[in-house]
Amino acid sequence: MLESHGDYRAEAPLESHIGGPLYSQQSSLPRLPIPSLKETVDKFLPTALPLAKDEEEKNSLIKAADKFVSEAAELQKRLEQRREEMGDSSWLQLWWNTLGYLQVRDPVVVNVSYFFQFSDDGTLPYEQPSNKSLGVLRASSLLYSSAQYRKLVATGTLPHEAIGKAKTPLCSAAYKYMFNACRIPRKEQDTYRIYDPALNKHVIVACGGQFYSFDFVDENGDPLPLTVLEDRLQRCEELSKGGGSKLPFLGYLTSDDRDKGAEARDELIRIGGQKMEKALEILESGALLICLDANEEPTSKKQVSEIMWTGGLTCGHNRWHDKSIQIICTNNGKAGMAGEHSMMDGMPVVGYCDFITKKTYGELAAESASGQGHESAEKNMPLTLQLFNQTTAKANFDKLISAHDMKTQSFQGYGASAIKKMGYSPDAYVQMAMQLATYRLWKEQGGTYEATQVRPFLHGRTETTRTVSPASEAFIKTMGLRPKRDEMDATKRKEKLTLLQEAVASHVKYIGGAAKAMGVDRHLLGLALSVKQGETAPDLFSHPLTARSKTWRVSTSHLTHPRFDSWGYGEVVPNGVGLAYSVHPNSCMFCITALKETGWPERLSYLLEEALLEMQALNELEMAAAPTSKL
Repeated sequence: MLESHGDYRAEAPLESHIGGPLYSQQSSLPRLPIPSLKETVDKFLPTALPLAKDEEEKNSLIKAADKFVSEAAELQKRLEQRREEMGDSSWLQLWWNTLGYLQVRDPVVVNVSYFFQFSDDGTLPYEQPSNKSLGVLRASSLLYSSAQYRKLVATGTLPHEAIGKAKTPLCSAAYKYMFNACRIPRKEQDTYRIYDPALNKHVIVACGGQFYSFDFVDENGDPLPLTVLEDRLQRCEELSKGGGSKLPFLGYLTSDDRDKGAEARDELIRIGGQKMEKALEILESGALLICLDANEEPTSKKQVSEIMWTGGLTCGHNRWHDKSIQIICTNNGKAGMAGEHSMMDGMPVVGYCDFITKKTYGELAAESASGQGHESAEKNMPLTLQLFNQTTAKANFDKLISAHDMKTQSFQGYGASAIKKMGYSPDAYVQMAMQLATYRLWKEQGGTYEATQVRPFLHGRTETTRTVSPASEAFIKTMGLRPKRDEMDATKRKEKLTLLQEAVASHVKYIGGAAKAMGVDRHLLGLALSVKQGETAPDLFSHPLTARSKTWRVSTSHLTHPRFDSWGYGEVVPNGVGLAYSVHPNSCMFCITALKETGWPERLSYLLEEALLEMQALNELEMAAAPTSKL
């Protein structure tokens, strides 16, 4: 077992030990660059000025920016020195992993974790089998495919990821934290444990708030037959109905404040001794966690998404939120995944989920070997977890969940195909629709974050793409706080379309730079962290407009997958929204989260539809008005 403290370098030797295609490009990846001070300040100013309250605030920010290059010169030298000292790594990764995740004391549920909702499996029986639930059947197929993917990762035989026409390789560091891994609550800073997959062939199953363990692969790491997995999962369901409700729901402890979670874990081990410590080790070392929500039969995207996101008030106890991967299946066969975010971003997990959703239950049932000759499901091992009072943790979880609201918007008007025909980047176009919708929601523009991966660099994770710009400001303010219904006026229509085209082009340019690690936010963070105690920081850092520009009232991220019905995460500031989105060929999906007291998810859902339809009308009318060739 290795215990990570957030430094990718410490676990890097595992990559050469495992070897294979997965880690074959690590030694050739470039290191994360550091932009020049002038590049950063010139790129930063246009993203902050539109958020100024008045001209005086604008002018004071410009003055602070004018001094920044000279004021930050020594900080830049220190940052460049750190880059050299970090050697074969990223100058940012240790700061990012610790300050951005492992040292954060907020609960991981809502604040850190994310979810994917998988599309339905049409090969499941239409009627519930008498001896097994649809949830068990769905879970067995996902577990079977997970075993196959886990072997590819554990042996390094999974091909390394690459993007673009040039097939640029991506960093594979995150894969070490995917299976047989778990975040461990500690005072002040959590750790992450990685267990040897060759020694830990078991999966953990949560059902009815209790936890069970059984082996799901053979001695070669290949999945056991599908029928064996079905029987063992079904046995977990049966065991959970045999009086287990009298036991404490310890899953709640992983949903609490991290310091409280650390205290609870230490106390569990203190009063439960070696037996409790061993039970926790089995749970934490499991390949992944299967959550069988046997009492849930959700139908709508919102109902399913809420269960996948947190478990909700009815199934929040049936989770261990510290596990790197939780596969969740409801009684009627709905399925999805919840991911712990600390050491692994979402894109590697998308590859895993793509793999496990590719083959249906029906296909796997046809190709899987017979289950004869395998041990009985009676070998399932319930984890004996110490009796412990989780009342406070449950109350805190209920309060957190009850304070939040979610709205899923499945916009069927049009999607990427139509947007491309209009001549726009689908991602940037939808970003402008979100700018217009949030402007109409708040009557002002808000700082907007779009996550952009920088994994072409060794140990790179993400950079911020800032959507606020002079071009996006001009577009939304010309569109107005409500539709003006003046699309038939050719002059006004062309003005709006020109501004939309400029806003989209500006966003495409910024995201292109961010993908090359030439954004501003990671650089400014590194400079700020380079200020020594007692020193005077550059005026730009303390300017209220700088703070406002990085207060992510609109936290966005784009992920489109043909077998994901929904996906999402929580807002990052109390006065903001979480806004996950997908742009499918003929539709768009949005998952909006916010504090319930704001009422924003429902209103923003409507405003997004309004913005998309209004932008569509502008483009279609202009195309209809264009002269056509008579040839």
